[in-house]
Amino acid sequence: METAKTKASAPQSPETKRNNWLWIPSLYFAQGIPYVVVMTMSVIMYKRLGVSNTDVALYTSLLYLPWVIKPLWSPFVDIFKTKRTWILGMQFLIAIALLVAGASIQTATFFTLSLAIFWVMAFSSSTHDIAADGFYMLSLSKHDQTWWNGIRSTAYRIAMIVGSGLLIVLAGVLENTHGLAPVEISISAKQNAAMVSEINPDSVQVVPQEGELKLIAQPASLDIAVARVPAESAKLVIDKAKAWNTEHGFFEEIVITKDKTESWWSRHVSGPMGKVWDSVITDPLGGFLKTHFPKENKAKPTTAGSVGILYFTLSKEPPAGKNIVVNFAKQPHGFEYIGFGVTADFKIVQGERFVFNTKNWNVPFAAVIQLDPKLQNETSAVYKTRSGNIPLAWSITLFFLGGLFLAFCIYHKFVLPKPAADVAVVSGKSLFSDFFGTLGSYFKKPQIVTGLLFILLYRFPEAQGVKMINPFLLDTREVGGLGLTTSEVGLAYGTFGVLSLTFGGLAGAFLAAKHGLKKMLPIMVCAIHLPNLAFLYLSFMQPDTFGTIAGCIAIEQFGYGFGFAAYMLFLLYFADGAHKTAHYAVCTGFMALGMMLPGMWSGWLADIIGYKHFFVWVMLSTIPGFLVAFLVKVDPEFGKKAPAKA
Repeated sequence: METAKTKASAPQSPETKRNNWLWIPSLYFAQGIPYVVVMTMSVIMYKRLGVSNTDVALYTSLLYLPWVIKPLWSPFVDIFKTKRTWILGMQFLIAIALLVAGASIQTATFFTLSLAIFWVMAFSSSTHDIAADGFYMLSLSKHDQTWWNGIRSTAYRIAMIVGSGLLIVLAGVLENTHGLAPVEISISAKQNAAMVSEINPDSVQVVPQEGELKLIAQPASLDIAVARVPAESAKLVIDKAKAWNTEHGFFEEIVITKDKTESWWSRHVSGPMGKVWDSVITDPLGGFLKTHFPKENKAKPTTAGSVGILYFTLSKEPPAGKNIVVNFAKQPHGFEYIGFGVTADFKIVQGERFVFNTKNWNVPFAAVIQLDPKLQNETSAVYKTRSGNIPLAWSITLFFLGGLFLAFCIYHKFVLPKPAADVAVVSGKSLFSDFFGTLGSYFKKPQIVTGLLFILLYRFPEAQGVKMINPFLLDTREVGGLGLTTSEVGLAYGTFGVLSLTFGGLAGAFLAAKHGLKKMLPIMVCAIHLPNLAFLYLSFMQPDTFGTIAGCIAIEQFGYGFGFAAYMLFLLYFADGAHKTAHYAVCTGFMALGMMLPGMWSGWLADIIGYKHFFVWVMLSTIPGFLVAFLVKVDPEFGKKAPAKA
């Protein structure tokens, strides 16, 4: 609690106010960019730079840790300095980290150096999150916090879209401006195209050409038959192409070893029934579920999408000692540039990245493109090669982001308000006592048990269902899925779903600001849970009309966005108090835990009992969410606009 000594000694600066539109959207946009850089953009960057899948997956996943454990140092943000100072300081530190990371890409040890810098940026970004959320609560009244909740969530979501869309496009454009000219290849799925059953690189003629070094694709455009072929036949073509490419040094073979030691989970939970332990026959949970809730028989697919082959060569020998790294990918169009509705009717199964040098420049590289086996209609897409100075392109992209964050820091120095309540919360005791006193005070809050149960269980069904939605949409009807193509999933979930989620969040925040959280909570808990019936309907009826499926997804996502607004507002309400900044960070830590733990077993459960039983279980999982929503007590006036003073 804030003591009298705190009030007497805390520096009280005159309060300055700003138009909230000037700082709330920009602050939360800035909050989202470092997260998406570390968690999404870094994966693509390292892939472009030739880091193995094993290393990319391992080390970029570990970068998420600072956001998980940020409650551990959140008291320092309360104890030292103002939240405004922390925001500006972290934005400056993030800017420096981005600039240094851009420079590190040009070094021989770029992977180690850039990872270390990304760790610094991840800790800075998670600290910025703590300060920004605390500043938001200090600067706004309870009503304004509720009203602006939808705006700040939308700004953060826009940052996710920009970071995973436009920034990647920027890096791609820069790749094209340095090095070999890009080659565009039109790939079409046609009903009457010839079937491919063999690779034949010996048929490709390689004739040295005068002039600038360039990449040559044969054929210049590719038609692939809209048809299913025997799975073994398609696999044979892919394996032969891989063997040819490996033999001629176009890429290094990546060997991934797995620990085959039986885990506790497989021994006691997911293992087969009938194990004997101390002469007692056990019945593990996995075996029990398989027996009592059998899923549809999942037969191994016997057919696959047809394949087509492209061959790439260089026009002449490259300079000695120089490697020509080629990246081959689909050219986005329309809303795909900003991350909406990403389609993938064609899949590159060989050829996303390959290297030419003086030894193999005149040997054709075999790229294999496979159709989505569920595709039935003719379609086309443009694919493009990028073979420029990839390190330079990503360095420039990081330099641009560093400059952007310096601009954010300068801009926010002038537009962030200076609320009188934004002071260091100290008690005059030792640092040790302040630190643990701040953390300990969280667990002394009124209704701490019901509050934590609300945070952990309100999204219990969504934490499980969200992991399985895309697999359910993509899996064939024979195994209980809906059999959508990847482009249809991108349109339904990545476009209609995202838009519905955004509008639902805005509507929920505005209505809560008008009527208060207490009055809206019963409606919002119904809104977040009852639309799960849409996936229960889809799993049992398996409609084949795309409009019906997209409509169900839109309804479910709108309800989730609407109901999630109550969750975020409850975190603001529950964290309120002298240490609201640190306490809000603890709330978000438990929020992450509530999503992480149920998500860990959802795939295992769905694989055992099938989609129908899984979505029945998801509906049953809503019961704890309803219970905790009715158990928590919320001030009836929280979120409402205060009456005007006479």
